[in-house]
Amino acid sequence: MYIVRRVGLMLITLLAISFATFWIISLPPGDYVSTLVAQAETRGESISAERIAALRDRYGLNDPFLVQYWKWISNIVFHGDFGESFAWNRPVSTLIWDRVGLSFFLSVSTLLLVWAIAFPIGIYSAVKQYSPGDYVATFFGFVGMAVPEFMLALIFLYIGVRFFNQSAGGLFSPEYVDAVWNLGKVLDLASHLWLPVLIISISGTAGLIRVTRANLLDELYKPYVVTARAKGLPEWKLLLKYPVRMSLSPFFSTVGWLLPGLISGETIISIVLSLPTTGPLLFGATESQDMYLVGSFVLILSALTVVGTLLSDIALAWWDPRIRHRYQGS
Repeated sequence: MYIVRRVGLMLITLLAISFATFWIISLPPGDYVSTLVAQAETRGESISAERIAALRDRYGLNDPFLVQYWKWISNIVFHGDFGESFAWNRPVSTLIWDRVGLSFFLSVSTLLLVWAIAFPIGIYSAVKQYSPGDYVATFFGFVGMAVPEFMLALIFLYIGVRFFNQSAGGLFSPEYVDAVWNLGKVLDLASHLWLPVLIISISGTAGLIRVTRANLLDELYKPYVVTARAKGLPEWKLLLKYPVRMSLSPFFSTVGWLLPGLISGETIISIVLSLPTTGPLLFGATESQDMYLVGSFVLILSALTVVGTLLSDIALAWWDPRIRHRYQGS
């Protein structure tokens, strides 16, 4: 019943988001076809009357607003057709999916590195509060949170050019940029991937260390921990079974919010390092007012946020028995 209610609310929210998104991309004067014609004229090109009529019929631009909305959302849901980008003169779906894979791989790699480093250090820092190790972790945590990621990217770019005569930007060497996927291209990606992963993970690791430490300190001195320790439960078992588990509840409550981040990635870092991910594509589409491309991004990221929130609710109810008992008792 809990999941059914959450799914129902999610579907209603998605419907409202899709309607608001289409309304927003319809706000600029004119429509998609008039913008496309204007863009063609600035390049000294022309679009045939037959193509203009076909595009107006495809998107229902001569129909009322609700009919246009239905054609747009039904094309997305049933055909995967997000419209066309007039800036790129390509279908929006191909533009997005061409870059989603790299964005997802970069984000997942960063996420796994952050978790692998932050959780053990955060737990150690809380258990060994005010120890030299705690002070060191706290110091680097504050430094990592204070230094902007784009500054780190610029520093690494300078070091690469100044001392190694090699650009640190991009995810591929020039000879592999347009090459088909093969073992050489995968290895070349791996050789370039470590730098953006390192830069993005620094602030994420620092923040998660602080959150893990603070949450665990809140749990370590609660009565149930004192009672379990008085019963003679081994310290390591007590720590992992109770306080660590409870301190991770805030993490599970927000883990679903990572979904849109897996697609959008770190936009500023991607621009500085010239990474072929979705972030720069979204930024460029916003600058050029490419409404179908921007609208598709907004819809996808909003949908991922809603779906991620649902997954977080389910994960939290599974992880924390207090949530289950609270719901069952209500």
